[in-house]
Amino acid sequence: MSTSTYPVHVQAHLDPGLSRGLWLVKWLLVVPHYVVLAFLWLAFGVLSVAAFFAILFTGRYPRAIFEFNVGVLRWTWRVSYYAYGALGTDRYPPFSLKDDPTYPARLDVDYPQRLSRGLVLVKWWLLALPHYLIVGVLIGSGAYVVAQRSGLDRTPLVWGGGLIGLLVLIAAVALLFTGRYPRPLFDLILGLNRWVLRVAGYAALMTDEYPPFRLDHGGDDRGASEQLALPLSPTTNLPARNAPATADPWTAGRVTALVVGAAGVILSVGLAGAGGALAYADTAMRDSGGYVMSGSMRLSTQTYAVTSANVELHAADVFRAIPADAIGDVKITVTAASEKPVFVGIAPTRAVQSYLHGVARAQLRSLPGDAAGYTTMSGTAPTRSPAEALSWAAQSAGTGTHSMVWPVEAGDWTVVVMNADRSAGVDAAIAYGATVPALRWLVPLLLTLGATGLLVAIALLVGAIATAARSSEASQRP
Repeated sequence: MSTSTYPVHVQAHLDPGLSRGLWLVKWLLVVPHYVVLAFLWLAFGVLSVAAFFAILFTGRYPRAIFEFNVGVLRWTWRVSYYAYGALGTDRYPPFSLKDDPTYPARLDVDYPQRLSRGLVLVKWWLLALPHYLIVGVLIGSGAYVVAQRSGLDRTPLVWGGGLIGLLVLIAAVALLFTGRYPRPLFDLILGLNRWVLRVAGYAALMTDEYPPFRLDHGGDDRGASEQLALPLSPTTNLPARNAPATADPWTAGRVTALVVGAAGVILSVGLAGAGGALAYADTAMRDSGGYVMSGSMRLSTQTYAVTSANVELHAADVFRAIPADAIGDVKITVTAASEKPVFVGIAPTRAVQSYLHGVARAQLRSLPGDAAGYTTMSGTAPTRSPAEALSWAAQSAGTGTHSMVWPVEAGDWTVVVMNADRSAGVDAAIAYGATVPALRWLVPLLLTLGATGLLVAIALLVGAIATAARSSEASQRP
C-alpha cells in the first residue's frame, strides 16, 4: 500500500475474473480511444504553453485549463489501465474527461493555489531530467509487433516497450495460462505507472513539488483525497456502479471547440512561419539576377561525371498544381575548383542515361548543403565530350564561376556536371535557384491565412476556456 501524499494521486482496483484472452485484441478495441487522445493531447500541448505563460506572469494555473489537462491525463490513465499499461480491467474505458467513480482506475491532481513563477522556467526540462531518464526505462520508446502463425492465420500482437510493457506481458501470459493476474506483479506495475504519472503531472506544470524517487506500489493511493477513494459496493466489495456522477465543465462542445482551436493555432503558426520563411528567402536569398539561390555544395569525385537523381516534372500532376510560371526560370551555378573547364547541363533523363551508360559516375543523394552524398557507379570513360554528345535543354561550360539558365519544362530531367574535356576527377561547387514569381502572392497569402486563422483559433480557445471556467465556478458555489 502507498503512503504517498504527493499531489498527483493514482488509484486502481484489480478486477477479478479477468478474461484469459481478451488482451490479445485490446490493441484493436482501444483504437477509437487512441484517435481521440491524439487530438486531446494536441490541445493539451497548446494549453500547457498557455498555462506556462499564465504561471510565469501571475503565479497561478488557470483553473479551467488545469481541469482539462487533468482530464486528459485521467483519460489516458484509464485507457492505459485497460490496455497494455496494466491490463487491470476488462471494463471498456468511458469517453470522458471527468472522473468516473465507478471505473476501477482513477486519477486526480490537487489544484495548486500558487505556483512559483521562476520554477516554471526550469522544472519541466532541467529539473525533471533525472526522472525523464527513469521514465524512459519504464515506458520505453517503441512497440513490438509479433505475428502468431497457424497455417494461413496470422494474429498480430502489439506491445509497448520498456519495463512496464515487459511486466504487463508477463502478467498477460500468466492470465492466458492460469486465468489469474499475480497480485505482487500488479502492485509493482501500478507503482511504476504511478511514478510515470507523477512525473507527467510535474512536467505539465501542475505542481511545484518534486516527484519522489520512491516506488509506492499497489493500487491504493492513501494520499488521495476522500473524493477519489474508490467507492465500494457493500455486497461485492468492488467499485460501486451507481456512484453519483460529478459535474463536468468540459462538455463535448467545449472540448471540440478547444481541440479545433488548438489544431488551428498549430496550423496557423505553421502557415505564418512558412510565409515568414518565404519572405526571408524572397528578400535575403535573391542574387543580383533576381534568383532565389540555395547554398553551395562542393562536388569532388574521381569519376567522370556527377548527376542528379531523376527530376520528374509531369504536366499531368506536378505542373497542374504548380505551373511553370510559378517557378519561373531555373539557374544552376558552377564554380570550378581549378583551371580545368567544368561543364553543366540539363537534358532528358533517357538521353543522359544513354550517354553515360557504362561510364563511371556519381549520382547525388542530397541537395546542396555542407557536404554531398553520392551513389557511385563504376565504369569507363565517356566516348564523347558532353558538349557534343547531346542536345542539352540548357548548358554552360568554363572556368571560374558560370551559370546555366533553364526555362522550366515538363518531363523527366537530369542535371550533369563533368569536366568539359571528359576527364576524370570532377571538382567544383554547385548551387541552384529559381526566379519563383509565385512568391509575390504566396507570401502575403500565407501570412494573411496564418494571422486570420490564429485569431479564429484563439477565439475558439478563449471561448471554450471562459465558458468552462464559468461552469466550474458555478458548480463550486454552495
